[in-house]
Amino acid sequence: MKRLQFLIGIAIGLSHSWSIAADHSARPNVIIILADDLGYGDLGCYGNSQNRTPNLDRLAAEGIRFTDFHSNGPMCTPTRAALLTGRYQNRYGRAFESALGGTTGKNTGLPLDALTIAEVMRDAGYATGMFGKWHLGYQSPFLPTRQGFDEFRGLVSGDGDHHTHIDRTGGEDWWNGEKIEMETGYTTDLLTDHAVDFIERHQQNPFFLYLPHLAIHFPWQGPDDPPHRQAGTDYQKDKWGIIPDRGNVSTQVKAMIESLDTSTGKIIDTLQRLNLDSNTLVFFASDNGGYLNYAGGFANISDNGPLRGQKTEVFEGGHRVPAIAWWPGKIAPRVSHETVMTFDLFPTLISLVQAPDRDTLPLDGTDLSDHLFASQPLPPRTLFWRMKEAKAVRKGSWKLVIPQAKAHPTLYDLKSDIGESTDVSKEHPEIFHRLQSKLAEWEAEMPS
Repeated sequence: MKRLQFLIGIAIGLSHSWSIAADHSARPNVIIILADDLGYGDLGCYGNSQNRTPNLDRLAAEGIRFTDFHSNGPMCTPTRAALLTGRYQNRYGRAFESALGGTTGKNTGLPLDALTIAEVMRDAGYATGMFGKWHLGYQSPFLPTRQGFDEFRGLVSGDGDHHTHIDRTGGEDWWNGEKIEMETGYTTDLLTDHAVDFIERHQQNPFFLYLPHLAIHFPWQGPDDPPHRQAGTDYQKDKWGIIPDRGNVSTQVKAMIESLDTSTGKIIDTLQRLNLDSNTLVFFASDNGGYLNYAGGFANISDNGPLRGQKTEVFEGGHRVPAIAWWPGKIAPRVSHETVMTFDLFPTLISLVQAPDRDTLPLDGTDLSDHLFASQPLPPRTLFWRMKEAKAVRKGSWKLVIPQAKAHPTLYDLKSDIGESTDVSKEHPEIFHRLQSKLAEWEAEMPS
């Protein structure tokens, strides 16, 4: 019912505010580029001296580089659900607190009554395209085309061979809309080509492009690394690719990061070639922190900089990620230290397109517009993470962490201890108990 009321509001608002043929400049294009498993310290602009990332470094120099941006979850599915809905993924049930499995999660997907940013943009007159990893449903009706995207090319599972596009169960996983349609090529390159084609075809009208890359998720394969998976073989126990030295996966990951950077450069080059850059907001982020090591002896994988922890954990290394906002002439170059979350993109974009009834939607995220365009600070707020029994709550620089079931909660002051090395709960009992209470209240609000 809420979704129907909002869509009616969109239709009424459009009839009064603009027609589809209205001035394009009044409705900017939006591109969201989402990396997979990219660590906080994996890019040159975040201090990495090994990976060459000139295109992303350029965006950071010309736009806003966030130092305190967080994914809503420390794994793939949770963040994607929060990004598309502007709400805590926990509101959709425990299944969305970790990765949707390709076997146990076959009949599960993002609820169809969840209002997505793609639906809002489409009903505001935007062409909507998604090219990349979905991971919010494995079959109809839980597909991108049922959640507001006019076009979809890519994979629906959590990972696939970057060359053969075979998923972990040995099945073909390369879709065109709602059917399998295999293509030949490296995943990052294919997604980039489809994205560029989408931009070229919609250059005369406003568009919303969602480009969630598979890189740098395993199988760890650069463009020149060999394919690994073949159809009909189960890879549940052999999902990582062909790794010559398990103790040093950085060689494969470096190639993947650099292919991701090359892709971003092609997107920006296309915008500039078509004179669309001055009317396009580009936002780049990662869906969670990187893996530092993995069971089976895999090590030296990603780089989370000074942060403690890695993907799957509620310490900073699991969810503090690189993020960049770029819009020439609209966003002034600077570094932002504001605490931002992935679900903030939804309210920001519906504000940008002036969607009717935007102030009445039950969103959890915060509109970033005043911060992006006028450097205004964000209002104080309390933020939460939960994946199974691991939980965290943040207010200002104070963060309370329960890393696993039955673990004693610990308190950190991130202003002086970004690495979460010193528990200060005994020194600040009032803050400790206040955050515990906030977490309990939030959990009581979430469905069990």
